[in-house]
Amino acid sequence: MKSGADCNAGAIRLPTLADKSKASMIQDNARVGVVVPMFNAERTIRATLNSICQQDHQALDIIVVDDGSTDQSASIVASCAERDRRIRLMRQSNAGVAQARNSGAASTDAEFLAFVDADDLWAPSKIALQLRALQEGGSSAGLAYCWFAQIDENGRVFSLYNRPDADGHVLQRMCRMNFVGNGSSMLMRRSAFERAGQFDPSLRARNAQGCEDLLMCLRIAENYEFRVVPQHLVGYRMTNVNMSSDVMQMLRSCEIVLAEYREKYPQFGSDLDAHLVDMIHWLAIRALVGGRLFAAGDLLKRYFVLEPRTAISRLPHMIDMYCRARLVPRWVKIRAKRMRNENAEFRGLYEETIW
Repeated sequence: MKSGADCNAGAIRLPTLADKSKASMIQDNARVGVVVPMFNAERTIRATLNSICQQDHQALDIIVVDDGSTDQSASIVASCAERDRRIRLMRQSNAGVAQARNSGAASTDAEFLAFVDADDLWAPSKIALQLRALQEGGSSAGLAYCWFAQIDENGRVFSLYNRPDADGHVLQRMCRMNFVGNGSSMLMRRSAFERAGQFDPSLRARNAQGCEDLLMCLRIAENYEFRVVPQHLVGYRMTNVNMSSDVMQMLRSCEIVLAEYREKYPQFGSDLDAHLVDMIHWLAIRALVGGRLFAAGDLLKRYFVLEPRTAISRLPHMIDMYCRARLVPRWVKIRAKRMRNENAEFRGLYEETIW
C-alpha cells in the first residue's frame, strides 16, 4: 500500500514524517535473497561475488547454487564464503538455470529476491536503489529493473545502448520487447515471484532453454507494475564463451514463450510478431560474436525474409556490435575508431566506474 493514499476513504493525504521514517526503516532492514546460479564459472564467479558483497544495502542472503560444475567454481565460492558469512553454497546435479534459481529462492525466507548470473557484475547501489523504487511504488509494484552496460571478458564496458523507460503497467510493452534484458537486472517481491509460478524448468525439458527471464517478466507484468532505475547498475558480460551457447535453442525458447502469450492476449499479436523479429536480430549478433557463422547465416536469412527493410537498416548496428566484441583485436578497434575521428580510448572497467 502506498503511504500517500487512503484507499478506504478515497481521499489523498500527504505523507507524514512518521510515514517517511517507517518507509526508510523498511528499506534499511529489508532482507534480500540474492541467488547466483553457477555452472563452470571459475573465471568470473569471484568478481561477481565481490560486486554482490560490496552492495550499499548490506542485508543480503547470498546463495550460490552450483548446477553440477566440474571446474574449480565451488572451491572459489567456498573461499569467498570464509571471508563473508552472508555467502553460502548449495550444490545440485545439473538441472538448468531455472531449477537452480528456484532452489536458491526456496532456501531463503527473504521478502525480496534478486538473481545474478555468475559472470555478471553489480554496481554498489544496485539493490538499494531498486528497493527504494519498489518501496515508493507500493505493494502494486512487483518488480524493479535497471539499465545494464555490456562488458567484455575483461570487464571493460563496450556498450551503454540499453536505456529503456518502461514503468507501471507494462504487459503490452513486454510483449513487444524484453526491455528488462537479462536476469541480473531484476529485483522482485517474493510474492510476485511465487504468484508467477517461479522460473519455468519445463523449457529446458523441451530443449528450449534460454527465455526463462522473459517468461518470468511477462507473468509478473500480468499482475504487478514495474519500476525502472535509469542507471547502468549491471555489467552484463558478453564473451566468446557464453556467446557460444545454442542460439537456435534460444530462438525455440522465445517462440514457445511468445506463442503462449499470443494465445492468452491475441490483441497483442503484432507486438509479439515484432518481438520475435527483434530476437532473431539479437541472436544473429550473438552468433556472429560467438563465431557460430552457420547459425548466424540461418538467422540472417530468416531475418531478411521476415523484415527485409529492417534487416538492411540494422546492418550497420550489427557490424558495430561485432567490431566491439573481443573477437576483434584491440589494435584493430583503436585504428577503426581513429579512422572515424573518434577518441581512441575505450571505456574503463565496469568495476572501476562510478555509476
